[in-house]
Amino acid sequence: MKLLVLGATGGVGLEVIRQATNRAHSVTAFVRSPERLKPFNGRLTIQQGNLLDSAELAHAIKGHDAVLSGFGPRLPLAKSDANLLRNFAAALTVAAQQTSVKRVIVVSTAFLFKDSVLPPAHLIGRLFFPSVVADASAMERIFMHSDLDWTIVRPPQLTDDPCTGQYRVREGHLPRFGFKISRANVADCIIKTAEKRAAVQTILGASN
Repeated sequence: MKLLVLGATGGVGLEVIRQATNRAHSVTAFVRSPERLKPFNGRLTIQQGNLLDSAELAHAIKGHDAVLSGFGPRLPLAKSDANLLRNFAAALTVAAQQTSVKRVIVVSTAFLFKDSVLPPAHLIGRLFFPSVVADASAMERIFMHSDLDWTIVRPPQLTDDPCTGQYRVREGHLPRFGFKISRANVADCIIKTAEKRAAVQTILGASN
């Protein structure tokens, strides 16, 4: 597959690139600063640009089979980033609609699972990360009201453990006792979802 990776220099994005190139996919990373991608020289295409600019993003998206995004704000959240995910979703939706590429898989947060009791994900999010909850909710609403073939992956706490392939996925719910998952396993989930063309217009909970 021809995959465009957004948020490519973050923890999840780097894993998506590493695993996708290892699986012989054709990978393009759309980034503002490519320095962290030097270890992948020769294994992927790098396009520089601003992923909040819909025109630049549309140019990058053209010709790909799917857009895979590990994009997200750095924590603690700066005031200037309060609407970062919402603005990203707006730019990506406009950009994709200008192309023939409709398949989009994005990472969100398990804080939005209101029915999760163990762990109490939504309660924790509202108490300690209200800005993240608000912004991620706004992002998801934009995708859900678009005509894109979106999939939203909501992981809980992310770790730097290696990819094991041993994780659980539930449609519309966080797996019970789903407290953590590695960034590498989230990347594996994203890529497999793209490969299988599965879970279109579906929210997935993924955890150990």
